[in-house]
Parts: sequence; C-alpha cells; structure tokens
Amino acid sequence: DVQLQASGGGLVQPGGSLTLSCVCSGFDFSRSSMSWLRQAPGKEIMWISTIYHNGQTSYLDPVKGRFTISRDNAKNTLYLQMDDLAPADTAVYYCRVGSVRGRGTLVTVSS
Repeated sequence: DVQLQASGGGLVQPGGSLTLSCVCSGFDFSRSSMSWLRQAPGKEIMWISTIYHNGQTSYLDPVKGRFTISRDNAKNTLYLQMDDLAPADTAVYYCRVGSVRGRGTLVTVSS
C-alpha cells in the first residue's frame, strides 16, 4: 500500500529556514509526480508545489522564490526546502501522490 511519511517540521523564527522530507513507499516513486500541500490553522488545505516525474516544478505564487521542491529517486524521498519563512507559512505540511496524502508535519514560524 502507498505510504508517505513527512518529517522535518518544527519551530523556526521569521526569516529562518527548514527542510521537510517525505519518505515514500508502495508505488513507483520515480515515475510519479509528487506534491506538497499545507493547511494553515483554521483554513482549508492548499496545494503549494509539485515536482513532475521529469523534474519540472511548479509553485503557488506566495511561496515561489522562497520554497524549493526536489526529489531523490534513489531514496524514494521528496523534499521541500523552505527559506525566508514568515508567520503566514505556519501550517501542517503534507506530501501527496495522486489522491493519497500522508501524515503531515507541523511548521510553526514565530518569534
């Protein structure tokens, strides 16, 4: 069965950086497009970035230029490098493949 395990969240000060990881199993990772989503407190879950099987990427405008999605096909792992974090980035972050979303990891940006 498909399993997605996100990690790397935590508390960070505004302007700081974090890298999230998502270890995947149960499907052909290298052939799959992978996405990151987030859900801010009191808000609906929102797509923020996708990396396609060919390596092309796309981002939601508010994170463009600050977040970088990447993948390591040898490790079946998806990453999200987040720089210049702001309080508005506080959310639970999830990775997704197709219709399957894994457990999230909480990112809190606060001084």
